[in-house]
Amino acid sequence: MNYVLFDDKTHQNLLPLTFTRPVSDIRIGILSITEKWKHHLGKEISFLTQDYLRKKFPLVEEKENCLINGSILPDQNLINAINTLKNNELLVKNEIIIACLQANSATFPIINDSNFSKIEYHFDLLKINFPEDIFSFNAEALKRDFELLTKGRKSAVLNSTNTVLGNNIFVEEGAIVSCSIINTETGPVYIGKDAEIMEGCIIRGPFALCEYAGLKMGAKIYGATTVGPYSKVGGEVNNSVIFGFSNKGHDGFLGNAVIGEWCNLGADTNNSNLKNNYAEVRLWDYNKKSFRKTGLQFCGLIMADHAKCGINTMFNTGTVIGVSANVFGSGFPRNFIPDFAWGGASGFETYLPVKAAEVAERVFERRSKKFDDTERELLETVFELTKSYRNF
Repeated sequence: MNYVLFDDKTHQNLLPLTFTRPVSDIRIGILSITEKWKHHLGKEISFLTQDYLRKKFPLVEEKENCLINGSILPDQNLINAINTLKNNELLVKNEIIIACLQANSATFPIINDSNFSKIEYHFDLLKINFPEDIFSFNAEALKRDFELLTKGRKSAVLNSTNTVLGNNIFVEEGAIVSCSIINTETGPVYIGKDAEIMEGCIIRGPFALCEYAGLKMGAKIYGATTVGPYSKVGGEVNNSVIFGFSNKGHDGFLGNAVIGEWCNLGADTNNSNLKNNYAEVRLWDYNKKSFRKTGLQFCGLIMADHAKCGINTMFNTGTVIGVSANVFGSGFPRNFIPDFAWGGASGFETYLPVKAAEVAERVFERRSKKFDDTERELLETVFELTKSYRNF
């Protein structure tokens, strides 16, 4: 069976995080959604996504294809239901297309479901629809991933300098943890391969520190928080998800936030996650070209890939920052900072993709990665797609 994760309209709802990826490349819990499906299915997976993303996230087509909604997180009930599908059957729940099995091309427009027999799914679904769902559902996703990754395995042993409350912790080989306090009674704690927790850190689960990631000395982490691969984090963090290869290396508060890949938060950067009047938080919506009610009282920062901010940056409640934006200066910048914007509270100008690519190349080199033509073309495409939002 050939498995393909497809994007539905959720791809547009999740902008700017999905300007540079299919929905299933989003990290929530310990793993990305793609990685979750790979673990459950035991197979490689390809993507049916926006045309301009196909070079980096290719589609593989076979004679028999199982297409699965990439915004849905798998569990065993869902795997069982998908495995019983027959050709031209469509698994749905409340008009949400979950999966289908078809013998013809995987590029068939499955949203036109008239050619399929519908099978209703009767269990609960965990599906992300908007950016704030990533941190809102992170606790449940993290617990699921913890069970998936640790079942039948034995944890490495922490050294005696640490204080651990409870026993719901798993440490991969090569991880270094010293002189820290870890509370697993509030949720599981996963420490990835070759990750490092420096002295004096205080952690409350659920929490995941992915492979080669690090917590700086004295970091204070509240669950449910995920620090993705190769990321470095210091200061205070609460209920946030960092996708990977990003840095918040110094003091400052990050709460109810989602940070993409290749981002950097300068020293003493702080975001507000609660309005002074305790009102419902609104977030910028790329589809509506206006602010959307989230239904949340706590909602902080959404930062897309390659975005950066300088030291002492202050972000208002419910701020959205686009791809390759660079924010600096005193005062509070606006709540929506478009992609490829350069500036701060005093005003913005356009950050040309050639300059953004120069920075990205240096950042990739620091992680022993190559910023290739595919990455460069992707940034250039996103620059063109987002022109209408830069009314400077």
